[in-house]
Amino acid sequence: MPNVSDASSPMNSRVEKVLNQGSAPAFFSCWDMHAYYGESYIVQGVSFDIREGEVVALLGRNGAGKTSTLRAIARVDNPQVTQGEIWLDHQPLHPVKSHQAAQCGVALVPEDRRIIPGLTVQENLQLAQIAPPVGWSIERIYEHFPRLAERRNQMGTTLSGGEQQMLAVARALARDIKLLLLDEPYEGLAPVIVQEIASIVDNIKQYGITTIIVEQNAVAALRLADRALILDMGNIVFDGTAQEVLDNEAMRHEYLAI
Repeated sequence: MPNVSDASSPMNSRVEKVLNQGSAPAFFSCWDMHAYYGESYIVQGVSFDIREGEVVALLGRNGAGKTSTLRAIARVDNPQVTQGEIWLDHQPLHPVKSHQAAQCGVALVPEDRRIIPGLTVQENLQLAQIAPPVGWSIERIYEHFPRLAERRNQMGTTLSGGEQQMLAVARALARDIKLLLLDEPYEGLAPVIVQEIASIVDNIKQYGITTIIVEQNAVAALRLADRALILDMGNIVFDGTAQEVLDNEAMRHEYLAI
């Protein structure tokens, strides 16, 4: 893990305030985050907390800032974060680069999955795995992804779309992560495959992995999630249980167009 504990942070940081009040900060906390793509102001002061092991659906219409929020958390180059604090398990992420965030336990599974060409399923997993593995050995991964076990010697890029998504999630787990960021994991997949991937994510929840899922298939994401965050024009407009959104037709229509 990178040495980020001494990274500079404002003395009035949110975490310091919480600690001074005698209570522990949330497992994951995003506070007043602002981010730009070029001159476009995409994320406009987003704040939320997540408990360890929660599955949170981050929802909103196209252009609301969902993917930008995930990418900002993962500390990738774009969008450019200009203000705010991001904390994971008492470690500050806001001062670090993407590779350091990954070492802190953050894994972003992007919409395009980024399966490495020329490598088998097994080689994709081995390349990602830390040495020695702490919790997720290759064989343990195969126990949770039996379809990948059957195709371990097949080139990763020749898998079906659903199998590639499974491989992308499995590859993230191979790094013994704390925070899993899923960007449109159901995109282009048949309903039966969507259900299979949802079952996998629900299953790994028992190991304490905190998950944020961005998904246009809002109903499927809400059925999987414990909580829901709704973004509108770069701001959080709802933070509550997933069931509250499922039960609120007016809210779904206004913010999710469903």
